[in-house]
Amino acid sequence: MRILHTMIRVGDLDRSIAFYTQVLGMQLLRRKDYPDGRFTLAFVGYGPESEFPAIELTHNWDTPAYDLGNGFGHIALAVPDAAAACDEIRRRGGTVTREAGPMKHGTTVIAFVQDPDGYKIELIQGR
Repeated sequence: MRILHTMIRVGDLDRSIAFYTQVLGMQLLRRKDYPDGRFTLAFVGYGPESEFPAIELTHNWDTPAYDLGNGFGHIALAVPDAAAACDEIRRRGGTVTREAGPMKHGTTVIAFVQDPDGYKIELIQGR
């Protein structure tokens, strides 16, 4: 078994695709409209789905925004240097919500950024 993808619902698909591709450097792997169901699925990731997990961005055409609730935590990405990643994400227009530094009660260097819909992405240094 392996993880294929994680699905998140987004209010503005083009804005979300731009964030994940232009700010986080992922690739748009595929996108398909389902007119009868009034939704579009787009998959983004760092490599082919046959080898890497992806994020499925689901856009329901009649829903402009979602309440994120308190059950979902975050998506985690490995980075060589969390501070440099924050600087680059900020330069590309992204929002850093926690600067790089050691995690509470530990030594692992982490940071957090936020996508346009409010989902948190953790950057973990050196993994």
